[in-house]
Amino acid sequence: MEMLELKKKYFIETELGIDSSYGNILAIIDFGNVNYWFEEDRQDADNKLLNEEEKLVIDIKKLSEFCALFASDARFYYGQDTQNENSLKFIIAARHIFGKSRVFTKPIQKIRHHLKHDEIELNKRTTFTDSSGIYIKIPKCNFDVEITVDAIRLIGNYDTLALFSGDSDFLSLARFLRKNGKKVILVKGGHITSDLRKEVDKVINAQSIKRHIAIRKQKPGVKPGLANR
Repeated sequence: MEMLELKKKYFIETELGIDSSYGNILAIIDFGNVNYWFEEDRQDADNKLLNEEEKLVIDIKKLSEFCALFASDARFYYGQDTQNENSLKFIIAARHIFGKSRVFTKPIQKIRHHLKHDEIELNKRTTFTDSSGIYIKIPKCNFDVEITVDAIRLIGNYDTLALFSGDSDFLSLARFLRKNGKKVILVKGGHITSDLRKEVDKVINAQSIKRHIAIRKQKPGVKPGLANR
């Protein structure tokens, strides 16, 4: 094992506390939730300010490699926009990285949200108009049911479920798994409910693993240096 991998393994066991007591671990990634973890961050993992034209994004290759340090299997759930070429390319890349049989997707639904007067001025999305006024299309693709069904269906294959999501809808799943002798690790970005926190064995804040899964990236449509002029 290379030195870098040894350091990562040490980090997993000593700083995150994921040791052999967790047994065989299945990682489930609710990427629709994970994808926004660092959206508002203005600093990288070394506390260095991002340039105005930069943002932090999840690198799915790094995410896969991180999961492989402690999990024997990782399953990736994310919606795709069949009308968007970049969305389709992303799913192809995810299948290449995680494995075709480990990526689960379905078409994104676009929900109409009619804007109130004060929302119109702040809105940055493309707007549309109908008889009820001005609206935007909000993409929505929830995998709560699919993830829950798979976690229960595969319950005999793991000792611990590592769930990458902060969605409170997984409260019942966590409670069920623990009642059936499983452990639950929750890797979350923002706030989680106190009820969900009580039903898991370990909570890992995404900020503590930022350097292992995130990279700096240029914001779309902004050329380097222009934002600082």
